[in-house]
Amino acid sequence: MPTTGFYVPVVDIAPFRTGGRDDRLSVARAFGAALERVGFVTITGHGVDPDLIAATYRTVAGFFALPYHDKLRANPPEQVKMRGYLPVGIESVAATLDARAPTDLCEALVFAGLSRTTPRAGAQPNIWPDRPPELRELVLRYHAATVALGRDLARLSSLALDLPEDHLDHFFAEPGVTLRFVNYPDQPDPPLAGQLRYGAHHDYGGLTILRQDNAPGGLQVCDPQGRWHDVSPGGDGFVINVGDLMSRWTNGRWRSTLHRVINPPRDLTGSTQRLSMVLFFSPNEESEIACLPTCATAANPAKYPPVKCGDWVRMKLAKSMELTAD
Repeated sequence: MPTTGFYVPVVDIAPFRTGGRDDRLSVARAFGAALERVGFVTITGHGVDPDLIAATYRTVAGFFALPYHDKLRANPPEQVKMRGYLPVGIESVAATLDARAPTDLCEALVFAGLSRTTPRAGAQPNIWPDRPPELRELVLRYHAATVALGRDLARLSSLALDLPEDHLDHFFAEPGVTLRFVNYPDQPDPPLAGQLRYGAHHDYGGLTILRQDNAPGGLQVCDPQGRWHDVSPGGDGFVINVGDLMSRWTNGRWRSTLHRVINPPRDLTGSTQRLSMVLFFSPNEESEIACLPTCATAANPAKYPPVKCGDWVRMKLAKSMELTAD
């Protein structure tokens, strides 16, 4: 535990999933306290099959190991972040904070809208690589499992915010979900000045459900004094963090914390490749997000006007691509 006192807490949510009312309230208090203080929490006891996690990781790693021209077959012609294969050099998430940093040193495979019963008007279909052959089945299974976890977290969030447990259910009946697999390749050449694997940013939407590995050059969070702290991979856990939209929804009660993925040390001799599996779990795109009733008082009125969830997230995504469009 850092001497500064700023660290990402670990909360076992199994008692919330299987216990009685007192157990659920106890977990909710710990979960909410972590998101108020740090904006991040590592959860264990989440119920997602570890064999499914491992198989998905291996298969997605197999995709990223393909020759570049094979991966490009899944590259969308419009070069957007919402679907398909995105090669290194086409996005800078720091641009969402108006930073002029170089592009991020990562590549990604992205799927969106897999939870929707009907496609969003104007949405392009997902692009499914044909190799490895088992990728589509495993991605769909992993997506279903982590979306189910997201719904558990929505109920946990309701209790943590002093609301009835089912208060947020209708917002997540058909959630806005993006599943992003991010590969951070080895770095044989030194990065440019100010270039990171993933630049300093805030997430855009509701809650982020992250499965990270233990390779060098990993996730860091920034404390209120501007100091950076490493986030442990958490063993079999998932790292959960608050996005800007969730912070607005709670009137700033839950922190949307600045974070980044740093470069590995230059003196390492082995592979520093890193793979993260990230599910962005947000309310339905048509939802109006206004301050929750327990998060404002006469002394602390609502700070933000209502926003439409889908419009907010799409604005943030477009901002992150502006640098490469110049």
